[in-house]
Amino acid sequence: MKRSQYAVIGLGRFGSSLAKELIQLGYEVLGIDKSEEAVDEMSEVLTHVVAADATDEEVLRSLGIRNIDCAIVAIGDDIQSSILAAILLKDLGVKQVVAKALSELHGKVLQKLGVDRVIFPERDMGIRVAHQLVSPNLLDYIELSDEYTIAELSVPKRLSGRTLKELDPRAKFGCSVVAINKRTSVIIAPTAADTLDERDIMVVIGTNQQIESFENEVSR
Repeated sequence: MKRSQYAVIGLGRFGSSLAKELIQLGYEVLGIDKSEEAVDEMSEVLTHVVAADATDEEVLRSLGIRNIDCAIVAIGDDIQSSILAAILLKDLGVKQVVAKALSELHGKVLQKLGVDRVIFPERDMGIRVAHQLVSPNLLDYIELSDEYTIAELSVPKRLSGRTLKELDPRAKFGCSVVAINKRTSVIIAPTAADTLDERDIMVVIGTNQQIESFENEVSR
């Protein structure tokens, strides 16, 4: 199956951290920034990097942006450019458009434009967002340290009715389900006999690699 392709527009602190993490996760990333310096810094890291104005429709067309599965507008401090880039990406038919908001008002404008997801950098780190973008079942992702992660994973329909013993994340992947958030209650320190239902939320702790392996199993 073809892996999703991403474009990150704006390679500042947030955009570059998100783009690097997507690369780490094995995805192709096109980086776009007006700054030659920012482009040079990322040229050895990303799949493709271009110094270009993302508010120019012809430039975006020439880059084949409509073939990108998900474009993230991470423009630093220029609200007008952010809004224009988001409008163009939607008009050009990019499947999923995600945009960084600099304020609540900016976020409301982006939502009105039909942006699929609005990110507030104060609340969302680039690394966390990268993981959420590539896994539909990953609801939240927090690095506890360089090695350990805690993640929230939504239970898909195919795992409904399975017990934790059947899933056995500890033995198969090395990670532990420390809580199950059900619609009416939360089970803390669940036992092997506890049953999962569709849309339950599993709170999982483990190393980054363990979480990623378990996440892949849940999402497949």
